[in-house]
Amino acid sequence: MAQVALITGASSGLGEQFAHRFARDGHDVVLVARNEARMNALAERLRLHKVRTVVMPFDLSDRASPKKLFEAVTEKGLEVEFLVNNAGFGTNGPFLELDLARELEMVQVNSAAVLELCHHFVKPMRARGHGRVLNIASTAAFQPGPFMATYFATKAFVVSFSEALGHELHGTGVTVTASCPGATDTEFQKISGNAESRLFKSGGVAKPEEVVDQAYEAMMHGESLAVHGWKNYVLFQSLRVAPRAMARQIAASLNRPPES
Repeated sequence: MAQVALITGASSGLGEQFAHRFARDGHDVVLVARNEARMNALAERLRLHKVRTVVMPFDLSDRASPKKLFEAVTEKGLEVEFLVNNAGFGTNGPFLELDLARELEMVQVNSAAVLELCHHFVKPMRARGHGRVLNIASTAAFQPGPFMATYFATKAFVVSFSEALGHELHGTGVTVTASCPGATDTEFQKISGNAESRLFKSGGVAKPEEVVDQAYEAMMHGESLAVHGWKNYVLFQSLRVAPRAMARQIAASLNRPPES
């Protein structure tokens, strides 16, 4: 019987690539996102792999959605072996000039939904004695991020939470991996508004399929933290000893909108 992977943010970008990777390896896939039409189109392509694909349109910015999603999956009799918390978005600009409602939505999608979905889906995994969680964080997690302050903070939460939960689950057969990609060529930069920032203009932007392959393998091996790319790994290590003021300044220069 095929194992089931549930992927949030599955209508495009990394989520779409994760869906292809799981299906290619023979896993059934539950697609979760707001855009039902895109997910239906993706589901048709995934059926070429002869796996079951279930489309579940949920908006994770709605506080009630994580519980409703878990209930919907349970009602279908699906046992989720792989939980991929990939849904997320960012904004760009001085915090006080940004829309507060949108910033709060970001905290809900990027952090609170990750926490709640783990609480719902990991309990059955622990009871069965096996399962894997992959939470998509970012290299943004490792320093404060002026001009993307909320986004960087939410990703710091994801890394800290993932590592702590993984430690608590040691010996249960369930593992938790936090994947930390750097700048990646997806729709993220267009949605967040930082496509023209130095971060995305300076080169070295990763391909989504490469990020997914590395995160997928790290999850399968039960690694707690996976930083994609050697340059990002060097940055991660350097930030551990760099003065915080320097880290803030570098992040600000990379994130600063052209007009700021």
